[in-house]
Amino acid sequence: MNRTDRQRWLLPSHLAGPGGSGAARPRRTVRDWVVDTSLFLLAAFVGLIAADTSAEYTSEAVTLVDQLLGAAACCALWLRRRRPTGLAIALSLLNVVAPVAAGALLASLFSVAVRRPFREVAWIGALAVAASTVQVFVRPDPTTNTGLSIGLGFILILLVTAWGMLVRSRRQLVEALRERARRAEAEAELRAAQAQRLAREAIAREMHDVLAHRLTLLSVHAGALEFRPDAPPEQVARAAGVIRDSAHEALQDLREIIGVLRAPGENGDGGDRPQPTLATLGALIDESREAGAEVVLDTTVDDPSAVPAATGRTVYRIAQEGLTNARKHAPGTTVTVTVRGRPGEGLTVDIHNPAPAGAVPHVPGSGQGLIGLTERAVLAGGRMEHGPAPDGGFALHAWLPWPP
Repeated sequence: MNRTDRQRWLLPSHLAGPGGSGAARPRRTVRDWVVDTSLFLLAAFVGLIAADTSAEYTSEAVTLVDQLLGAAACCALWLRRRRPTGLAIALSLLNVVAPVAAGALLASLFSVAVRRPFREVAWIGALAVAASTVQVFVRPDPTTNTGLSIGLGFILILLVTAWGMLVRSRRQLVEALRERARRAEAEAELRAAQAQRLAREAIAREMHDVLAHRLTLLSVHAGALEFRPDAPPEQVARAAGVIRDSAHEALQDLREIIGVLRAPGENGDGGDRPQPTLATLGALIDESREAGAEVVLDTTVDDPSAVPAATGRTVYRIAQEGLTNARKHAPGTTVTVTVRGRPGEGLTVDIHNPAPAGAVPHVPGSGQGLIGLTERAVLAGGRMEHGPAPDGGFALHAWLPWPP
């Protein structure tokens, strides 16, 4: 149980109960019972004073009728929450002939000012003022000046109405703040859901970038073992080692990605492998060379660790995708990876491979990785272009920002 639930009895029924136009009328809270009882007792007290005053210059029969009408008016106040307008009109008319209903009339006017719009409050207040004025002439008090009685009634009605309107304004402010808080909470939930969706999309792109490279190595070397069963034992052993290492790395990458999907943000730092950056690009090139690919790395970046981590990771993924595509679509060719740039001018990545010597079978799903990398480069504030090269091969060019 939260703090609001524990203190619900301190709130008015319209704030403590369920909202909505179709909801049932909320039951009175402890606060409502205290307020209603207090108003009942206050109206009864005012009525007793008025009855005691009028008894000095009226007959016993009129005094008895006044007392009965005053008691009925006070008891009718228990209906002020459900029928505030009708009750105020009835008590205004009753006040013309029964001054003992003045206290109940003031309480009903307060309820109208709290629960009804200003236009309705205005004409009911005018009716109450008119009834109070008429009552001075119908039931005059010999001990009080007529003008003073009229002015006193007008001031009391005005004060009670203004007080009720102030309470209404405060309640409207509280309702507006509660509605704003509900909207803010709903918007926060939507933003969290959108952030989770974007995170999952990023993980999916990362999964493609990582696993495509590993699985391509598996496919290339498994195909070599299939078509060259008579290869020397050393080549067979090396290909088997590459397959084993690539499978192990792919399983480890997949395990980490699944771990992130199961419990986002809960993985400890000790169990996560460091994310690739530009400093690890050399290791990627060495891995491709060990797998039998011919790769030439040409870079002018003297200190790869100075490149922002996000930019370096994007460069790494672009180079990884370029090497993967070269192995799939142009096996046996020499791939050239060129990295240029410095702070303030940006970082450029160029990957080129010539056309393959023979026919290469079509690989299903080709081009999806390049689409994802193009989107990734744009999100990083850069751009990426790719397509056939003039020599018949394939070229990939990307530019990424490098702040000074």
